[in-house]
Amino acid sequence: MVCDHTDPRALTALLPELPDRIDVLVNNAGGNTDCDSDGATDLAAYARDFRADLDADLVSAELITKALDDRLAPRGAVVHVGSIAADQGAGSYGAAKAGLVTWNLDLARELGPRGITANVVSPGYIADTEFFRDRLPDTRRTDLVSATATGRAGAPAYIATTVAFLASPEARHITGQVLHVNGGAYGTR
Repeated sequence: MVCDHTDPRALTALLPELPDRIDVLVNNAGGNTDCDSDGATDLAAYARDFRADLDADLVSAELITKALDDRLAPRGAVVHVGSIAADQGAGSYGAAKAGLVTWNLDLARELGPRGITANVVSPGYIADTEFFRDRLPDTRRTDLVSATATGRAGAPAYIATTVAFLASPEARHITGQVLHVNGGAYGTR
């Protein structure tokens, strides 16, 4: 089902089409909206483009999660797809993903008493996705791969299996966390 997850009216209209019980909610909408920008650089365009990233990568997750709050099943899971950009910067996209991480801390506390976990999977460079709209220069791709400890790009399956783990019964005591899936390009303590 297609829906603009930044539009409360569209989400409200979508709700009757969704199940009454949601065991796992994966917030994977969004992306780098800079790839869709018209290239204008005036202040109004800057504000528009900044807000586009916030809407696509933060507000969309917040609104659908809020809309489905009463349908989230006890002992269920909410998993957001974040980005390495939350920790390394990337303009408005990085700011939106950092906001997602911070908001998830509150969400984990809110949902925890119901046995629901809330976590963020934070990918690094993942090849074979639509994220860069086939506009990633070879030199940038080489730099991203070189930044990893593994010496290779990630694959979509790495993200999918991490999300599946966080949704599984084995992960019921993991909440409020960021799991980095980036081949060591960004490490944590």
